[in-house]
Amino acid sequence: MEELIAYLLEFGHLDGQQRELIQTKARHRHIAKGAYFAEAGKISTQIGYVTDGVFRVCYYDKVGDSFTRYFVYENRFVVDVNSFRDDKPSTEYIEAITDCQLLVFSKEDFTQLAALIPGWQDIFVKITSYVLENKLKFTSNMLVQDAQKRYLNFLDHYPGLANRVPLTMLASYLGITPSSLSRIRKKIT
Repeated sequence: MEELIAYLLEFGHLDGQQRELIQTKARHRHIAKGAYFAEAGKISTQIGYVTDGVFRVCYYDKVGDSFTRYFVYENRFVVDVNSFRDDKPSTEYIEAITDCQLLVFSKEDFTQLAALIPGWQDIFVKITSYVLENKLKFTSNMLVQDAQKRYLNFLDHYPGLANRVPLTMLASYLGITPSSLSRIRKKIT
């Protein structure tokens, strides 16, 4: 719980009473490897703060092939923002690729916190902006880099994550085939 409060404090101020209120609303949740936190076609009703584990955000094409958009790991929020905020069905899946532990807030509790804590919404606007800015920087670079450079930048940007995600999902994220990624890994080691 301390990690969640510390993360929120990076983006705004919370007094002691507000911190206690947040702690009363957060619920521990376990999601097993392979299970979904959000599913396409369903409305996201929870926002989670990852305390342990890795998720991937992905979608499937018409023939069932999956494409990894990005990964979410410890000390970050996981949610389909548009679905959660607008009560619209999600267009993607959020899959646990390891066993995961989270602190979750239901939509109702999140809304109550927004009503009771001045600045709650501002904190999440700042978090969302920060996350989007980082994703844009990373993905913009990927568009102009060759496969090896994309992989090396991934290693720099997400230290240790490459060893925690399946090769096929990492290759999908990088926009290359698993065999190409294997060759790149062999070449740089």
